Amino acid sequence: MRMMRRAQKKAAVIEAMIDVVIEDEAWFIEDEAWPAAALEALAARCYDAALAFEPLLAGEIALLLTNDAHLRALNAKYRGKDKPTNVLAFPGGEENGGGFVGDIALARETCASEAKDKHITLQDHAAHLIIHAMLHLVGYDHHSDAEAGAMERREAEILNRLGIADPYGAAMETGR
Repeated sequence: MRMMRRAQKKAAVIEAMIDVVIEDEAWFIEDEAWPAAALEALAARCYDAALAFEPLLAGEIALLLTNDAHLRALNAKYRGKDKPTNVLAFPGGEENGGGFVGDIALARETCASEAKDKHITLQDHAAHLIIHAMLHLVGYDHHSDAEAGAMERREAEILNRLGIADPYGAAMETGR
């Protein structure tokens, strides 16, 4: 009887995972020449770190590593903004049975350009954007200063767990 209860409990747990789809081979071209396994490992590390703070992330997330042209098309179609962006997040919603958390799409050119401008590695910036998008999937937003502050603090906590510096720096010290 005790074994049966344990098995039932185990079956009820939603298997957590992040599925990485690399659409643009430019993601492989960088100083460290990322292999697919390294990109998948980065996504998994981000997922595990974020899940430790946000249990609502338990479930499946699809991460598309693509380019500016694709994100521009998605941004135009779903947000009415005909321009590229660094990352987009599409929550899964209730209709997906609760096991699918959502989709994330990340643009290589914009991500690389922003990383260069910030004098940080592409890996660290990609990790920040992946975590940012994951938080959007579970309801975080930045429409107001209070929402932005809460989201930025959570991002910094998760990134700290990964050994990545706070991307907001002074904003965190001033309470925003």
